[in-house]
Amino acid sequence: MMNRDIIVIGGSSGATAPLKAILGALPVDLPAAVFVVVHIPARSLGLLATVTAAAAHMPVHAARDGMAIAPGNIYLGVPDHHLIVRDGQMRLGRGPRENMARPSIDPLFRSAAAAYGSRVIGVLLSGLLNDGAAGLEAIKRCGGIAIVQDPADAIADEMPLSGMAAAGVDLALPSARLGDVLSELVREPAGPRLPVPPEIRLEVDIAAGERIDSDVLRRIADPAALTCPHCSGVLSKVRDAKPLRFRCQVGHAYTAEVVAKEQENAVDEALRVALRIIEERAELVARMAQDGRNSGRPAVADMYDERAAEYRGYAETIRRAVLLSLPEPESSGSEGTQEE
Repeated sequence: MMNRDIIVIGGSSGATAPLKAILGALPVDLPAAVFVVVHIPARSLGLLATVTAAAAHMPVHAARDGMAIAPGNIYLGVPDHHLIVRDGQMRLGRGPRENMARPSIDPLFRSAAAAYGSRVIGVLLSGLLNDGAAGLEAIKRCGGIAIVQDPADAIADEMPLSGMAAAGVDLALPSARLGDVLSELVREPAGPRLPVPPEIRLEVDIAAGERIDSDVLRRIADPAALTCPHCSGVLSKVRDAKPLRFRCQVGHAYTAEVVAKEQENAVDEALRVALRIIEERAELVARMAQDGRNSGRPAVADMYDERAAEYRGYAETIRRAVLLSLPEPESSGSEGTQEE
């Protein structure tokens, strides 16, 4: 029986420090391969340098398409590609973004679950929103182990909390303990291999760049009265998803929280545009009222004055709505710093 020899790690905001702690604690003879996806901007190479410095005792590689997988090595997701694990090798996918990110954590976790089942250990670190939660749930469904950074130990606790809610995790540990626990778990035999649900395989194929259209999407999702924040296509609700998730016909994928965040940004922008237009309208009508007075037409001037006052009232209502939509300022004592 094989051991648990595939470790997949995902994180976002605040994940760099715990990642360094984990990799620095892993032994040089680790009988497992480690795969890491952290949300990074396009053309960024900072993560490679950071991880190489933290894990100087182990080989660290930027993932390449077709690269073979070997135990005792660390493989990093690269900008603008999903890191997908196949049986014995890696693939870099140019499929649609998930949760506005590429690389996204979910494709890595799902692909590892589909390829290696109970041999997988998934680790979700600090981060905002909930990328990785669906992938962690896929790992559990395929018999693997799900671990999160203790939310109380995380700079941004949303990802660990979402993982706990979606997957029923096996362990929640502070980052200082994660490396030692992983070193023990990889030496344990994996459980029996479970059947891989077809919807997990389909979503792995989408991330790899396989064709998706309405017919393909209907296999796993049902249309919803929502539009894609990225391409404005119709979103469909993924059936029985944990957490609640959507995909569009192009393949862009989002959790409900990410859709809500993008809608919030769109509403804020729409309010600001409406405020500008109404204030300009009030200014124009006020000038027309003044022109009426100058030309000896008091009735026309009064009518435009009333309209100007009405528009200013609308503008004040929208201004209050904009102010209410702004986030509460954080107190100086609660602000965290994110290490590079």
